[in-house]
Amino acid sequence: MTDKFIFRFVAGITVFVIVVVIVLQSKIIPAPAVVPSFTHLLPLLNAVLNGTCSVLLLTSLYFIKQGNVIVHKRLNILTFCLSSLFLVSYILFHYLAPETKYGDLNGDHLVSDAEKATAGSLRYIYFIILVPHIILAAGVLPLILLSFYRGLQMQVEKHKKLVRWAFPIWLFVTISGVVVYLMIKPYYHF
Repeated sequence: MTDKFIFRFVAGITVFVIVVVIVLQSKIIPAPAVVPSFTHLLPLLNAVLNGTCSVLLLTSLYFIKQGNVIVHKRLNILTFCLSSLFLVSYILFHYLAPETKYGDLNGDHLVSDAEKATAGSLRYIYFIILVPHIILAAGVLPLILLSFYRGLQMQVEKHKKLVRWAFPIWLFVTISGVVVYLMIKPYYHF
């Protein structure tokens, strides 16, 4: 496979994923009238997957620093698979569940002035964490795909150049995903 093909493939996957997320979040495709009973489990699953990926990324870094390429590669394959599962679960949740708003205590999908006052400054902290989380989650996808490919092909120097950027961003996204879940959890109403 040529680099040109790989770049096009990665660009195609990235655009496809971003479009799917936008379409499903905008509810252009209507969700089922009744929220399936398992839907409330998906945010916890997503947080567990994100947390696990954080630990696996750090463990993978440890093993490559020790020169153990085999364990490093296996951990990264596992992390990639779990992140892919996370993406499917995330998309499914945002398709099935009504939008959750930080501070919405009564579940009416609106945040009144009284609810904003109750949430206080934590509401702003939530958005300060959420906004870069979303932007970086979308932006890191092509870096992950390219670095994953380069690593599997044992193109070590190209892999290292990509991972210099992909690793810290991916780690931030997985950790901030857990933090976002913990902060928004009290406002889920199903």
